[in-house]
Amino acid sequence: MKFKPLSTRGIKTYSIKRRKSKVSVDQVASLPQRGGSVKDFLATLPDVLGSRDLKAVAGAVVRAHRGGKSVCLGIGAHVIKVGVSPLIIDLMERGIVTAVAMNGAGIVHDFELAYAGRTSEDVEKELLDGRFGMADETGRLLNNAIKRGVKKGHGIGRSVGEMINGSRFPHKALSVLAAGRRLKVPVTVHVAIGSDITHLHPAMDARATGLGSQRDFKLFASVVKSLEGGVYMNIGSAVILPEVFLKALTLARNLGHRVKNFTTVNMDFIQHYRPLTNVVKRPTQKGGRGYSLTGHHEIMVPLLYAAIIESVKEGKKG
Repeated sequence: MKFKPLSTRGIKTYSIKRRKSKVSVDQVASLPQRGGSVKDFLATLPDVLGSRDLKAVAGAVVRAHRGGKSVCLGIGAHVIKVGVSPLIIDLMERGIVTAVAMNGAGIVHDFELAYAGRTSEDVEKELLDGRFGMADETGRLLNNAIKRGVKKGHGIGRSVGEMINGSRFPHKALSVLAAGRRLKVPVTVHVAIGSDITHLHPAMDARATGLGSQRDFKLFASVVKSLEGGVYMNIGSAVILPEVFLKALTLARNLGHRVKNFTTVNMDFIQHYRPLTNVVKRPTQKGGRGYSLTGHHEIMVPLLYAAIIESVKEGKKG
């Protein structure tokens, strides 16, 4: 087959003034002013794509809070590891965040920060000689707390939260789990057996861990059933929490609870299939709105936090 260059003679054009465009001059960025507030800074952002969604998510959280609706965070362990726990705890203390869910690794970093003031070992180095995950206190104290709490009828979140909250750990004020117990805010933990370093230790009791996680799933499902008009944010969990959320949502709907018009958000530095499908798209296909925010947790969480707090303060002044 032989081809000749396609001639552009005779093409049809039209005036750009008659064309529908997605971006206009009133949406472009403006220069931030020295000494301005967070609200002033956010107003300088271009009103397009990610910055528009960031402001929309903050607005959804503030509206849910003002309306007495649920705002639930599902957080991966990395969120705690990069140091944003104080912001999450403050949102809990203000009554803005009404529930938190985390995966099994979350309790590791939460505990280690509270107990030792440090976390996040060098996996590559420690793995070479089998030392990865073998910190005695982490495995022993967490597993013992789970066993004690489960015997009392608690889930993993409450079991570990009570242990940290009742301890003399020097940095327990940084613990999301302890804050949950102190504030009576449900913090649930959802475990995949074999995925966390605590499962390697001799103190691990599979029966207690499984039962505690099941109890937390049922508690989380109760939170999900209250999300009508509220917000669910999945931050930094690519697999476990998106799957748990989808099952909790179908359980709530199956039992006749209306969970249709609500906001879902996935925040991560890489957008993955499961959170995009199970959090952003599927749950809101017949109502509500789903958002995806991409960026590092240590930047995006403080930015969203500031936007929420500023709006809440503005509302109180009004």
